[in-house]
Amino acid sequence: MTYTIRAYTRADEGSWLRCRVLSFLNTAYYDDVDRTKPAIPVPGLELVAVDRMDTVVGIMDTMVVDTLATIDTVAVHPDHQHRGLGRALLRETRSRIRDMGVTTLDAWTRDDPATLRWYRAMGFEESDHYLHVFAHAYTATDEPDRAVLEPRPGLRLMAAFMHAELADEAQLRREFSRVHICRRFAMTP
Repeated sequence: MTYTIRAYTRADEGSWLRCRVLSFLNTAYYDDVDRTKPAIPVPGLELVAVDRMDTVVGIMDTMVVDTLATIDTVAVHPDHQHRGLGRALLRETRSRIRDMGVTTLDAWTRDDPATLRWYRAMGFEESDHYLHVFAHAYTATDEPDRAVLEPRPGLRLMAAFMHAELADEAQLRREFSRVHICRRFAMTP
């Protein structure tokens, strides 16, 4: 199959959203769903890989601030994975940000094994870490209540998403069913 890498356009939004949702479905980001595409401010990059029908099958959105570029979203539709689309999107991103004077390209991701393998295979180096902690009443009815010190009268907390220090990992894993290590990967473009 032939693919084209090009800049995102507003007409891509529907297939961009489908690609992102489906590619995240079996990862640690399965619940990170957006109803509209998040904006990437200029001078950031919004690249897509499209098939012959001009349907988005790969995404790489990158924020750029001074000499740091951060990958906001990288995703390849499950039906198009393992064909080099992620690598091709990364190669194009690296080329474009080098021309902008960027000295570091980084990304933050959760502890999904396939994703971690991809970043390492692409040449990224792992550095910083912190925790993503989820508390949800569907997991355990009292789990969200354990996440707050003092509830607000009249409101019942149903879910919470929190950041925590890596040093607290063991304790938080005893208290909450869903704890992810969030890792920073970085490279020179």
